Amino acid sequence: APAPAPAEAPAAPAPAPAAAPVAGPPRPEPAATPAAAPAAGAVACPQCGHQNKPGNKFCASCGYNLGALQSQPPAAPAPATGGGSVANVLLTALRADGSEAGNYPLPDGQAIAVGRDTGSIFAGDSYLSPRHATFTRRGNQLFIKDESSLNGVYLKLKPNAPWRLEFGDVFRIGQEIIRFEELVGQGNSPDGVKRLGSPAKGYIGRLALVIGRDTTGNAFPIPESGVHCGRERGDILFSEDGYVSGLHCRVAKGDDGAVYLTDVGSSNGTFGRLKQEHPLTAGDILLMGQQLFRVDF
Repeated sequence: APAPAPAEAPAAPAPAPAAAPVAGPPRPEPAATPAAAPAAGAVACPQCGHQNKPGNKFCASCGYNLGALQSQPPAAPAPATGGGSVANVLLTALRADGSEAGNYPLPDGQAIAVGRDTGSIFAGDSYLSPRHATFTRRGNQLFIKDESSLNGVYLKLKPNAPWRLEFGDVFRIGQEIIRFEELVGQGNSPDGVKRLGSPAKGYIGRLALVIGRDTTGNAFPIPESGVHCGRERGDILFSEDGYVSGLHCRVAKGDDGAVYLTDVGSSNGTFGRLKQEHPLTAGDILLMGQQLFRVDF
């Protein structure tokens, strides 16, 4: 379907049983100091990448059995290829400033589940479900699927690339979790009296702030002309959210009549929650739990 024209520039501990936590975005951290060069003869852990001293039986970082690795003959070098291969997928955790905070080579196999129980770079994030998502290799493509996790899997949208919205879809900007909802009137009373609060005509839906599993906060109607969201400019302002750019994103109807979400060049990005299995490309950035992950292959 044709996309709309580019828009003009105008966290908490684990949830109580009654309500789910809303994961905050990754907090800014100081840039990491350059890592020292590995010692001569150091053994790299194939699971977490930690450089271990020669002779170590287990990885000092994640406990991986290095003895079995050292007993195997060296693998033959892989043939050179013309580009990335989904046979070699690396998930790299990113800090808020964009620096790398560790990586996780996706193990061999057609379908690999990751989550809090995986350990490595996923350990210690209470907003990750034990089995959060599954990566699937299919031919020369890589797919990700949310395994009904509590806090979801989000994909960072490309700037100025419209993302189609359906009623019920969820997206994130800064610390705000927002759901696109249908604006439905209550209808007239049995005696024909129009109820107070019935939505006026000319709106294409509303944006509702999600503050819990079954709880929403403020909601904002979307006129036919669309709305801009930002911290300083736009129709819907999040002035106290430092992770939201001055002008962050736009929600508007496209030429095909569908509604689209578009990042208008924000600093921290706009993230769409994935509802079903979704194809990935090299360099895609995912938000799972409180962490950002870059997909490299």
